[in-house]
Amino acid sequence: MSAEMLTLLMFSGLLVGLFMGHPLAFVLGGVAVIGAYFGPGVNTLGIIINNVYGNAMDNYVLVAIPLFILMARFLNDSGVTEKMFDAMRLLLANLRGGLALTVVIVSVLLAATTGIVGASIAVMGMIALVPMLKYGYNKELSTGVIMASGCLGILIPPSIMLILMASYSPVSVGALFAGALVPGLLLGAMYALYVLIICFIKPSYGPKVPAQERAEVSTRQLLIMLAKYVLPPMSLILGVLGALFTGVATATEASAIGVFIAFLLFMIFGDRKLSTCFNTLISASKTTTMVMMVLVGATAFTGVFSIGGGMTVISELVLSMPGGTVGALLLMLFLVFILGMFLDWTGIVLLSFPIMLPIIESMGIDVLWFVVMVAVVLQTSFLTPPFGYALFYLKGVAPPGVEIVDLYKAVIPFVAIILFACLLMAFFPGLVTGLPALLLGR
Repeated sequence: MSAEMLTLLMFSGLLVGLFMGHPLAFVLGGVAVIGAYFGPGVNTLGIIINNVYGNAMDNYVLVAIPLFILMARFLNDSGVTEKMFDAMRLLLANLRGGLALTVVIVSVLLAATTGIVGASIAVMGMIALVPMLKYGYNKELSTGVIMASGCLGILIPPSIMLILMASYSPVSVGALFAGALVPGLLLGAMYALYVLIICFIKPSYGPKVPAQERAEVSTRQLLIMLAKYVLPPMSLILGVLGALFTGVATATEASAIGVFIAFLLFMIFGDRKLSTCFNTLISASKTTTMVMMVLVGATAFTGVFSIGGGMTVISELVLSMPGGTVGALLLMLFLVFILGMFLDWTGIVLLSFPIMLPIIESMGIDVLWFVVMVAVVLQTSFLTPPFGYALFYLKGVAPPGVEIVDLYKAVIPFVAIILFACLLMAFFPGLVTGLPALLLGR
């Protein structure tokens, strides 16, 4: 089979398998076997098995993934998130849109401590959506800010996605963490600014918290709440990122530090029951297994695709785009955006990086800048229908009256904000490269 036909067969098979509802990991692995049979031959599978072990299972950097997942589960099960939200909500009680602004701030903190989008959205949906609707907040603003802010978990370090990206690129985890930090915080600030602007233009979208509720808590009590429930998660952030950026620890060692601090928070704020701790370990194991199975399937898929000549076909297509380098970049980022409507970030990274990064390097483009651009675009993969996971995460915990159509409408302004952030990064690449140069001399 020609390389062109193999490319068409494998991507068509991928789409058919996904639309039939099969798990991504098994679709990738199954299509790889079928592609090997019709393409370069079944003997290719022996090479693929060696690639899976050598490039994936024997990769020291990937040890950080289960550790960061475990850190996230310990923090999530400690219960400190709910108390942190209450403290921030009272702090911003006199501000229009204060509840929505609280969602953004707490989500940024969660993103820097848990990094699991599903957990962040589910937690914020349960503790924030009902009060927002109760106080008369606009439905689209309430749901949109929860979904968009919750997705920051894959961008703001320490992020599992960034670790996986680093393992498939020549960029170190530390440089990628530093490069993604400013864009991640920038997106959070843009969400907060949008909330303030829309509530200023339309005050009914975000009423203030009732004065009598704020009066029930004194300033002294509020300060104690902030110190007790906001500072501990901040210590987790500083412990992990500080160890990494100062060179004291590698990403894998920093993740172990994060697990230790998160476990202490679990022991302090959680119920300290053995059953809860056991369930935390089981949940972390399930998530880790899912990520690793996708990793194996994607390695098999891209291996067969590469040996069969598919990489060359895609490379020639991208490089033949009108507009030269700019046209090629736009095409690759557009493909990432479109793939985000059907796949989660794991599949997109594992499928696109082996194809795109060699092209980027051949064009002389800064790989760090491109990888962070992809990471920002992938924010939309959770928000865009038909398979935007954030839509379904929030729908699962939303109260009656919040329909899926409302959620589709709610994400539109936030997707526009993400694309605008990409434009800023394109015109001002220092937003990505400045911090790594300052901290790491890159």
